[in-house]
Amino acid sequence: MIGRIRGEIVHKQPPHLLVDVQGIGYELEAPMSTFYNLPAQGEPVVLFTHLAIRDDAHILYGFFSDSERSLFRALLRVSGVGAKMALAILSGMSADEFARCVQSDDTAALVRLPGIGKRTAERLVVEMRDRLDVLGAPAGVPARPRAAMQDSSPLADAVGALIALGYKPNDASRMVRAVDCEGLDSEAIIRAALKAVAAKG
Repeated sequence: MIGRIRGEIVHKQPPHLLVDVQGIGYELEAPMSTFYNLPAQGEPVVLFTHLAIRDDAHILYGFFSDSERSLFRALLRVSGVGAKMALAILSGMSADEFARCVQSDDTAALVRLPGIGKRTAERLVVEMRDRLDVLGAPAGVPARPRAAMQDSSPLADAVGALIALGYKPNDASRMVRAVDCEGLDSEAIIRAALKAVAAKG
């Protein structure tokens, strides 16, 4: 099991990362909560990891904090929640926000995340309530200044990342168009679009 890696960021395009560790490039998938705190390309990074082994692939997931990884693993134990949905949850709200949703039975906020229906939201609230104590109700990681992704089309990159997180192409495009994108890199656009969705109710 690979539990942590330390290396240099070669490429980052949400939700995918490429990290060079002594000449070996590790491909990872990560939630937006992790991307918000990554250093610029070419700089060193330490990530907590979770390795998922399937019949058709070995997938490595990366997280900026151990609390993020703990929440991801707890979500995977909920009936009907897979890795893609767990990443979408971590991308759409902070660990603290998720904890508040569970503690206050706020299924409406969970339903606004991609791929989560009413029944799944209800299951999350019921099954995660006791597990939050075990996780210590993890606090969100404070954001750090982010470097530009250095891609020529941040709008297209943002749409692509939202689709990868589970949003339908038309919805992803509409979310990005609703954001004032002038001067923003793709990570900032994604963050603004997710924040706008979370604010609707």
